[in-house]
Amino acid sequence: MRPYLEDIRRRLAAKYREVYLTLDLLRGRLAPGPDATTRAPRPENIVWIFGSGRSGSTWLRSMMGEMERHRVWEEPMVGRLFGSFHENAQQGQLNSASFIMGEPTRKGWIRSIRNFVLDGARYAQPKLGLDDYLVVKEPNGSMGAPLLMEALPESRMILLVRDPRDVVSSVLDGARKGSWLYEWGEKGGWKENALADADPDGFVKRRARTYLHHAGAAKRAYDGHEGPKTLIRYEELRTDTLAVMRRVYDELGMSVDEHSLQRAVEKHSWENIPREKKGEGKFYRRGSSGGWREDLTPEQAKAVERITAPLLAEFYPAT
Repeated sequence: MRPYLEDIRRRLAAKYREVYLTLDLLRGRLAPGPDATTRAPRPENIVWIFGSGRSGSTWLRSMMGEMERHRVWEEPMVGRLFGSFHENAQQGQLNSASFIMGEPTRKGWIRSIRNFVLDGARYAQPKLGLDDYLVVKEPNGSMGAPLLMEALPESRMILLVRDPRDVVSSVLDGARKGSWLYEWGEKGGWKENALADADPDGFVKRRARTYLHHAGAAKRAYDGHEGPKTLIRYEELRTDTLAVMRRVYDELGMSVDEHSLQRAVEKHSWENIPREKKGEGKFYRRGSSGGWREDLTPEQAKAVERITAPLLAEFYPAT
């Protein structure tokens, strides 16, 4: 072949490779990076767990993580990264095309969030197979759920809710001096832990507002999400775990081996948690519902009910 024809052939081949790579990037099959042959997760195979902390998300992701071709991404906090920043912007900024997340340029930065998540997942889970599911436990990043679901509309979503009074009482117990959350806060510089003992009423109100913020944003994302989604109430999951897990997989359109699911439910049951790892002040505290009646004062319970009234009316109207 003549030299100039060979040069043309090489240029055309390179151009074809560039076009096909670009198409894969747009489809979410590959993530940009130094090794573009490494595949990112399929967006439709990402399963988000949103809601609030202390709602059973660790339990849920542990059971799902036992399933074949399931991998877990443990609290990447990507929802907090984008959600908090966007929420805290002033209206003038949001209306400006100069602001990085301004409404005039929304289409562009939503696409950037999509690429950011897919690329981050590729690096966080380099052994993720092409057909594997990536379960993303993100309760404490739920304020960003609406943006994440907008960026990845084909992904799957689990909205996990628990009675806010039980959530707040659980955090209150964990944040008291000597408990697991207090010790974690001492190491991580979480200043709010001291309030659990010094000002428990104020602590309860702040945690109720946090619940409303996180679970409320997750609910908005759930309502607007047109992809596969399912709602789990912790109380139902605790009462009939296997039946609820079957329903979850059915509503998400994910096939799962029945025997594997049964084994996962049994392995991570409350009864199989070692005795020394559960109880008052422990991460695994009670494993039941309604304990707030013993843990919260009547005034504290009323404060939580007042602050979280919209979600209580939605999910727990009879309590």
